[in-house]
Amino acid sequence: MSDLTAAKPILDEPKSSHVEKLLAQLGPGLVTGAADDDPSGIATYSQAGAQFGFAMLWIMLFSFPLMAAIQEICARLGRITGLGVAANLAKCYPKIVVRSLVLLLCLANIFNLGADVSAMAAAIQLAAGGTAAAYALIFGAVSLLLQIYVPYRKYVHYLKWLTWSLFAYVITAFVVHIPWAHALKATVIPSISSKPDYLMALIAVLGTTISPYLFFWQTSQEVEEVKVNAHESSLKKKPFQAFEQFRRIAFDTRVGMAFSNIIAFFIILTTAATLHSADPGAASHIRTAADAAKALQPLAGHFAFLLFALGIAGTGMLAIPVLAGSAAYAVSETFGWRASLESKPNRARKFYTVIAVATLLGVGLTLIGLDPIHALFLSALVNGLVAVPLMVLLMMISVKPAIVGKFHLPLYLRIVGWLATALMFAASLGFLISAGYQALHR
Repeated sequence: MSDLTAAKPILDEPKSSHVEKLLAQLGPGLVTGAADDDPSGIATYSQAGAQFGFAMLWIMLFSFPLMAAIQEICARLGRITGLGVAANLAKCYPKIVVRSLVLLLCLANIFNLGADVSAMAAAIQLAAGGTAAAYALIFGAVSLLLQIYVPYRKYVHYLKWLTWSLFAYVITAFVVHIPWAHALKATVIPSISSKPDYLMALIAVLGTTISPYLFFWQTSQEVEEVKVNAHESSLKKKPFQAFEQFRRIAFDTRVGMAFSNIIAFFIILTTAATLHSADPGAASHIRTAADAAKALQPLAGHFAFLLFALGIAGTGMLAIPVLAGSAAYAVSETFGWRASLESKPNRARKFYTVIAVATLLGVGLTLIGLDPIHALFLSALVNGLVAVPLMVLLMMISVKPAIVGKFHLPLYLRIVGWLATALMFAASLGFLISAGYQALHR
């Protein structure tokens, strides 16, 4: 009897330790996925659902494997080499190419950051009153101070709880009347149109889902993991860790991207059911935070604005460090500066200077009358166009022996990665051709 009693804890231990191990594997991928549903994403998905109804639900289903593959490729690159995207690109391509891509990334990030801050300020003003400009300055100052004086991994742990308010879109979908047969059909059967407004929305949705700043961020976060953990190193130095690390990266990335795409799916679904169904021209009315928040009214009633504000503020405070940080990593790696959010400001002055400049420029855009919802949608569009050349170079360096050594990219990642690149290129080219044709025949 005593032997059985003694054996019981041993039998129970593997179950709890297995769950703990799974949770421990969630890191850069989960944070990247959460940051992907930033105010830009919320606005873009709301716009798509309100304007086109269920017609864009298929993108979330089809983009998930593409998004997960690209982010997994980026994470592998960081773990294998111990270097970020820009540093790896600089090894293979002329400085002018790398610096041009980094410049485009910085411009897109600053614009995206400014639009995010503007939307956050407008959302809080909606719920609490006051002046949007004052809220924008407060958000910018608080975010900058946190980035400089508090390690990101510490305060992100608390901010992630605010993003749970986004599950209100999931709950709302089961509160309002949704023709599920029609919605599911639209999810599995793509609906394609050659009209410029549809292609613009398609690129914007893909651009906020497969965003360049996420490539740089997740790669750099894998590098940070190597730097701060004494028992870990780049796989080029400790190849025996490869199996365990690649398995962790795959799990972490897929969970994070699944979280991102599920939330995006339900934002489109809910806005399609509540705004498009009530008024097929609703997208033309989504010009403010209040317009986007109306999708939550069937669930939250008068508290819809508060729920919306919490979601916008939470995702925004997650995304600002990612946007500013990814720009800082890219610039610092390009010029050979020390780059780490775990470093003290006096040990990485140039890195933190880039973060400060990017944040301040972004906040400055909010003071010149930036229309947050329209700007967020445009920022996603810009990201979609910038992503194509970057994805091509990423796929090329990920198979170069000089970069990844013996760690060949698995066939499924090569196929899905190039498929994602081709899809982004086709959507961007289709939009440019369609828009040009329409302009010539006006």
